[in-house]
Amino acid sequence: MAPQGSQAELEFGGPLGAAALLLLLPATMFHLLLVARSGPARLLGPPPYLPELEELWSPWALLLCLTWLGLQAALYLLPARKVAEGQELKDKSRLRYPINDVGGSTGSLHTPPPSTPSIAATLCTREVAGVTLTNGLGQGFQALVLTALLVGLGVSAGLPLSALTEMLLPLAFAATLTAFIFSLLLYLKALVAPASALAPGGNSGNPIYDFFLGRELNPRICSFDFKYFCELRPGLIGWVLINLALLMQEAELRGSPSLAMWLVNGFQLLYVGDALWHEEAVLTTMDIIHDGFGFMLAFGDLAWVPFTYSLQAQFLLYHPEPLGLPLASVICLINAVGYYIFRGANSQKNTFRKNPSDPRVADLETISTATGRRLLVSGWWGMVRHPNYLGDLIMALAWSLPCGVSHLLPYFYLLYFTALLVHREARDEQQCLQKYGLAWHAYCRRVPYRIVPYIY
Repeated sequence: MAPQGSQAELEFGGPLGAAALLLLLPATMFHLLLVARSGPARLLGPPPYLPELEELWSPWALLLCLTWLGLQAALYLLPARKVAEGQELKDKSRLRYPINDVGGSTGSLHTPPPSTPSIAATLCTREVAGVTLTNGLGQGFQALVLTALLVGLGVSAGLPLSALTEMLLPLAFAATLTAFIFSLLLYLKALVAPASALAPGGNSGNPIYDFFLGRELNPRICSFDFKYFCELRPGLIGWVLINLALLMQEAELRGSPSLAMWLVNGFQLLYVGDALWHEEAVLTTMDIIHDGFGFMLAFGDLAWVPFTYSLQAQFLLYHPEPLGLPLASVICLINAVGYYIFRGANSQKNTFRKNPSDPRVADLETISTATGRRLLVSGWWGMVRHPNYLGDLIMALAWSLPCGVSHLLPYFYLLYFTALLVHREARDEQQCLQKYGLAWHAYCRRVPYRIVPYIY
């Protein structure tokens, strides 16, 4: 089947930019892994050394990586008590997704959820009606709990979890190799997919660009949705597991984990738990409804997230940072403020999407659009256009502060995430302007600041 040419404007610099990112993203990840364990721990500048292939390749690491994916896939396939319907596709059908529920009600939803750690971006944030979701326990949170129980049983039986810290390089290499092969299979599968199944932006006809961005929107085998599975499960839970292994390794080296290590583990576990508890909300992100599933998302989900987002814990293992209770209390307060904004903004948005007449949101102001939908323009969403992004950035700062201020390396996540959210916000603006026209102009006049009040 001939490639389907896309008329959409190419992103990320087109084929040349996509080719560069295919090399730059893995190189950046390995650079961070190498410098985190080095004495100087310099973010900028060359890595301390270039590892030989023997240091990167390990069949045991590949087996462990595939076993991990198999375990999470098995947990994904557990029977779900309820399902959610995704957005209407080109052929007017709606995909169904497994969602466990604990007595919650169903409602209408057409806006993205809390920001999740991903290389791609989310879509507009204030629209009512569209995607039917359940309100309750995400099946992803169930997978997190079951994984924790299995790991706990393994550790009590003598599983050397701390040994993972010595395998981060070969595990990252195995995850990268898996992502490349997986992306190639997805690309080949998309070549025979019907036109209605292709992503809006990933079917340009250029093989490098389409391999990177992803041709098929929601690749599936039977009811197993690869993108929905990868989006949060293996990477986020793997991130928590790596953090825990680093904590246990520090306890073995120094007698007990440091307060700084406890804070980093706790803050990031809260973030992952929140994302998995509200897993069904990912159905309205741009990752799901707009971006194809190619190398960008596959590598981001399977490799970038667990091995890059655990950078603070990696740094603390090799560069212990003394932290007193007064400063720790201030850092906890910063994280609490960030989480309060992050969760409050998203909860307000989700409540409004499900039931605009709910007493908690009934008095909020809205702007009607030509499509018949409404944009929320008060409450959290009247303060800035993306208050959840603001909460995200405050939490990112709190994750880095336990590492001290003598090195720039632990602040890589904050710098990266700032750039990511600014890029994401620019994509949001373009999509919403195209979709809502004059109504979006009116909203922007009402709410001039994008992420940080009075600054940006």
